[in-house]
Amino acid sequence: MMLTSQYYTKVNEILTLILETEETAIREAAQAVADQVTEDKVFYVYGPGGHSNLAAQEIFFRAGGLMHASAILDEGTLLSSGALRSMAIERTPGYGRIVMENERLQTGDLLIIVNAYGINAATIDAALYAREKGIKTIGVSSIDHEKGTPATHPARHPSERNLHELVDYHVDSKVQVGDAVIGIAGQDQKVGAMSTFANAFILNAMMIEATEILSSKGIQPPIWKSGNAEGGDEWNAQFIERFKKEIHHL
Repeated sequence: MMLTSQYYTKVNEILTLILETEETAIREAAQAVADQVTEDKVFYVYGPGGHSNLAAQEIFFRAGGLMHASAILDEGTLLSSGALRSMAIERTPGYGRIVMENERLQTGDLLIIVNAYGINAATIDAALYAREKGIKTIGVSSIDHEKGTPATHPARHPSERNLHELVDYHVDSKVQVGDAVIGIAGQDQKVGAMSTFANAFILNAMMIEATEILSSKGIQPPIWKSGNAEGGDEWNAQFIERFKKEIHHL
């Protein structure tokens, strides 16, 4: 279990680093989320990349999660549509813009963009589109990864921009270049990816802080209860019709 223990330590190290250095950024992002919910407006979460899609799913239709969260789950970059296809599409300039246009976000909406590397074409197109349309943005990505990726890398957007430069609020996920963190003797490539842990921690922290901000104002937002818990279906049924009209994937 020695390597498993090392991995456990690495996971804790990155989460601790996020906690110690990104607390203010998470709180500011949470305030933006709380502002949307205060106005009874949904907010959108987009993870333009194979495993980055997991981040959008993490806080959507999730026990303990805010019902105002609307995940943008475009088939193009979902691994279920083909892993190599997903990678090719996330690298295609203009694709992220098409996804944004299809979702019909409006000025004043809030979009959370999550991508571990923060450089691929779909990610940057989404951020640029949001800026043009007056859509507020929260970015979650690794600044080290953005700065450590060469300008000539094939995944990069033609502008060579980084996500953290283009959003209104940003939380640094601290993911190391290459994502995997455990080296094994005799193996050329490290194992044990880290980005899913970092993204899930940041996004759930954001939702927790947003809920506390709302509570401090005397607002009790609708929160999903597990359908597998007693009374879960009945609790959720109070709100489903209200959100089905607004949330595409509900």
